[in-house]
Amino acid sequence: MNTVTIVLLVILVVLIAAIVALYFLGKRLQKKQEEGEAAIEATKTTIPLLIIDKKVMKIKDAGLPAEITSQIPKWRQRIKVMVVKAKVGGYQMPASQKMSRMTGGPTAKVQSQIVTLICDRKEVFDSIPLKKEVKATIGGGIHIIDIKGVHGNTTVKPEAKKKTKFQQFKENIQKKAGAKPL
Repeated sequence: MNTVTIVLLVILVVLIAAIVALYFLGKRLQKKQEEGEAAIEATKTTIPLLIIDKKVMKIKDAGLPAEITSQIPKWRQRIKVMVVKAKVGGYQMPASQKMSRMTGGPTAKVQSQIVTLICDRKEVFDSIPLKKEVKATIGGGIHIIDIKGVHGNTTVKPEAKKKTKFQQFKENIQKKAGAKPL
């Protein structure tokens, strides 16, 4: 046999082994993801939040609790995630005290906390307004699944940047040429 064919056969065998290994690894990771999503769906609750800040940052810099960061593998700690800092809790009153509040009676005070939450989907992250109170569906303790209600302005529109003459000229040329704009 020729040495070129031997080298090509060895490369082919290695590639086939890599594809098979990636297939089984992918199936195992998909099972883990489905189990995690089922756990998040089982523990979801709707709570009011006052959004303080939202950023995209690395997991290790996000300020998540130590129990959570210790479970994340080292290679995943460099990945950036969408993080929302929100205030949970505040003043609440039990239903039996509604009349006493109207008359100036005492209200029950619930301790408020500032928590760090993770948003998995980009469209949910974009729809969260800053410095507003929202009703969010939280699953798994730290994942924002959905935004139910927004107090105040419900439409948050990002300001469209004005295009310079050069950008307009470039887009017109790309349209005429049939290319996709960058």
